[in-house]
Amino acid sequence: MQRSGIGTRALVLVGTTLLVVNGTFPLVWMMLTSFKRERELIRVPITYVPQDPTISNYVQVFDQLPFARFLLNSAVVSISATLVCVLFAALAGYALGRLAMPYRRTLLTGIVITSMFPALVLLVPLYRMFLGTEIPGLSPLVGFLHDLGMTFLPSVVVGPNLLNTYWALIIPYVALSLPIATLILTSFFQLIPKDLESAALIDGCTRVGTLFRVIAPVSAPGIVTAGIIIFVNSWNEFLLALTFNTALTMRTVPVGITMYQGEFAFPWAVISAAITIGVLPLVAVILMFQQRIIAGLTAGGVKG
Repeated sequence: MQRSGIGTRALVLVGTTLLVVNGTFPLVWMMLTSFKRERELIRVPITYVPQDPTISNYVQVFDQLPFARFLLNSAVVSISATLVCVLFAALAGYALGRLAMPYRRTLLTGIVITSMFPALVLLVPLYRMFLGTEIPGLSPLVGFLHDLGMTFLPSVVVGPNLLNTYWALIIPYVALSLPIATLILTSFFQLIPKDLESAALIDGCTRVGTLFRVIAPVSAPGIVTAGIIIFVNSWNEFLLALTFNTALTMRTVPVGITMYQGEFAFPWAVISAAITIGVLPLVAVILMFQQRIIAGLTAGGVKG
């Protein structure tokens, strides 16, 4: 029995080590590459540690393109989408998890189905909507008002052109992340004892006040977990950012990194430096909220 226990622990240790190496080696290799010179990248045999380290690649990242602007764009879009999505998800999760709503299971099923829609399916409709074209469904209303003599109204109602603005990314990011965030917060809110909510209501607290003063503080690990997921997904999103924001000053980090590639050259060292800079904010956020993320993942897996 003792040998069997030692063998099991050895297998677990080996498996854990392989997973850690598999997860961290690409990141470490990318960071080491960012400090290499171009001639060292094609050297045979391969050198894993830079023999003549340099920071010129990081300098070129900011000299060739406005990468600081890319970082600002990604930060504004990701933080805004995270805050808005967490707010709406908290309201929806509270209603679905704490209130006696009719057709609750049907609503949850619809949310699950909605979360499966890929961004590619929504690309064309969103582009036409953000382009500032005629708002569908309002033409009959405008025609009816014209028949009543309100000829001073425009004949066609056109929405604002949101392309090359932050809203062109914030709106779809919130819409795409809202289903999964709602499901996460619903499961967390269901774990909170109803006595806390009842005591707050007896003391004169409203439903909204109960949510923000009692439920939300107790569910902080779940809220942080949902927020981190939304932030990371928004920061890493590529397709919508590439399509909706085509101006150079409105590019985000994932799209900006692809712009360092030339027609006949691929500067691996510069691109590695750009990727390293783009990954650092994600690493910082995860390390900052590491304990709450672990607590959230652990609590989210318990039912009762």
